[in-house]
Amino acid sequence: MTGFFKPEEEERIIRAIREAERNTSGEIRVHLEADCKREALQEAVRTFRRLGMHKTEARNAVLIFIAPERREFAIIGDKGINEMVPEHFWAEERDLLQEHFRRGAFAEGICLAISHAGEKLKAFFPYQQDDTNELPDDISYS
Repeated sequence: MTGFFKPEEEERIIRAIREAERNTSGEIRVHLEADCKREALQEAVRTFRRLGMHKTEARNAVLIFIAPERREFAIIGDKGINEMVPEHFWAEERDLLQEHFRRGAFAEGICLAISHAGEKLKAFFPYQQDDTNELPDDISYS
């Protein structure tokens, strides 16, 4: 599914992930699904597990899942982050993405959502000296 983002947009998204993760032990991934067979949220949960995101030590990974051909997306967090963020946090992130996606500002919306998730991760899971990057920072495609 390469080609959805321009190369400079991909670079911007990857920089946003690295910047967000610089201050936290949390992990953020962006995934694009070319042939999404199920509702985006169901497929996001499946992809989260397939990418091994549930295996982070603090269970503090966040996935931004996009199914461009279905014009759907989902943003989900693992157990550790879900227990910490306010109840409305993911709905606010969804609304932020939706607003940007409606305008066709996909990379901008994703970068903002990454930044917001990174701030929450930083507040609850600050970077420690012995932290390791548990998941790749690139955009995954299938």
